[in-house]
Amino acid sequence: MADRDLRAELQLREELARLNASPRVADDGEEGLARARSRAEAAEQKVHDKGRHTAIERIEMLLDEGSFVELDRFVTHACSDFDMTDNRPYGDGVVTGYGTVDGRQVFVFAQDPAVFGGSLGMAHARKICKIMDLATEVGAPVVGLNDSGGARIQEGVESLAGYAEIFKRNVLASGVVPQISVILGPCAGGAVYSPALTDLVVMVDETSYMFITGPDVIKAVTHEEVTKDALGGARTHNERSGVAHFRCGNEAAALALTREVLSYLPPNNMAGAPVLPTGDDPQRACPELVSLVPPDPSKPYDIRRIITAIADEGRFLEVQEHWARNMVVGFVRIEGASVGVVANQPLVLAGCLDIDASVKAARFVRMCDAFNVPLVTLVDVPGFLPGTEQEFGGIIRHGAKLLYAFTEATVPKVTLVTRKAYGGAYDVMASKHIRGDVNLAYPTAEIAVMGAEGAVNIIFRRELAQAEDPEARRKQLAADYRALFASPYKAAELGFIDEVIRPEHTRDRIAQSLRMLRNKRQDNPRRKHGNIPL
Repeated sequence: MADRDLRAELQLREELARLNASPRVADDGEEGLARARSRAEAAEQKVHDKGRHTAIERIEMLLDEGSFVELDRFVTHACSDFDMTDNRPYGDGVVTGYGTVDGRQVFVFAQDPAVFGGSLGMAHARKICKIMDLATEVGAPVVGLNDSGGARIQEGVESLAGYAEIFKRNVLASGVVPQISVILGPCAGGAVYSPALTDLVVMVDETSYMFITGPDVIKAVTHEEVTKDALGGARTHNERSGVAHFRCGNEAAALALTREVLSYLPPNNMAGAPVLPTGDDPQRACPELVSLVPPDPSKPYDIRRIITAIADEGRFLEVQEHWARNMVVGFVRIEGASVGVVANQPLVLAGCLDIDASVKAARFVRMCDAFNVPLVTLVDVPGFLPGTEQEFGGIIRHGAKLLYAFTEATVPKVTLVTRKAYGGAYDVMASKHIRGDVNLAYPTAEIAVMGAEGAVNIIFRRELAQAEDPEARRKQLAADYRALFASPYKAAELGFIDEVIRPEHTRDRIAQSLRMLRNKRQDNPRRKHGNIPL
């Protein structure tokens, strides 16, 4: 190659890198290049036959057209064991660089399963670490397109060190720049911890998997038989474990969703999320909400109808839609600005707070607070879910996470009580007492220590035992209790509720409150960090 001019050498190396070929291929001239092209075409076809895409194709689907700038294209590994010296492809199985999404800068890496199964070695890890460092330094999101067989066995402890270097950067970048993991293939063993440390995880049905130990190891150790999909597929992690936040039908949908998610987040913790133009009047009335909350407090309704009513153009991007469905979280825009929504869902478990719902909401609240996204909380909660399973599982500790998250958050917080707000669950759901900025209520709101029937059974136990008609007396006492305490007006008299509003004015009053809070500044006490009850 010494007699080639610089331009010809660059063209040759770029061709070899595109083909994932080793520099040694150049020694065989055109014959070697032809073989490399043939292998690359076969590998690409194999990927397409499975309904998947190559690493570079995935990046091009994610980023704005023509915006991608690749870094470290010519990096190769330095491993000399197990005949690896003769197999040193350019890029080392991962494509890294930066580009734009809707004109905003984003850093990205995409693992290539066609090279060593996408396994991670030291050079592979260093490429990922480099763009993570750059992203943190310039203040831009990082998107990881994961498709890897795990640690590269041939490199031994160096591959483990590579993973740890990535984990360290995930932790240090947490709350500084948004981190999104898109799982597009296998993600096993230690590889799963990087996505778990990121802000949001997107998975694809039938092609993406995440697990610490695979089905074969589980069968050998515990004698359980389980498929890869049942163990760690997109459905499992979206419905049962809560590890993933989104589930998509194919890669194109997953990457399109990732673009949408990025539109709700700022580039870093010092900036605000983009404000998009909207023709939706913030003072728009919501007549569909007038009769939404049933007069009978035991009847359910869909809280998402309130969320879509207050959102610009009715668009609601729900996060973790399939897990802990008694809690609804996600993003909307109000007056074009990004807003995080946390809401009890009366359709599921009557909206009770349980372990999973508390953890789901707490994590979402902390992400919004880290990235300056205001919070709107819709409250219809009869309390914490009772039962030995919840108590033994640590509902006290997990419920405290949500209490901690709301109290710690310094972003604008607007709370609306639509119906029930009972007991400690009232306190936890962004009440005035844990630094809610604006707390509103519908006339149907019931704010009390507990429901009227339960309260009457305790307060008037002796009287009811001596009554001629206990049931009639119980109903009368419950009605009196409900009129006195189970309404928003007692709380409003004490200043715990700022305003009782009519349902049709919901969007107007929430938009007005967020507008008033736009320049809010609030600091927490100086400390190294708090000790959230993990």
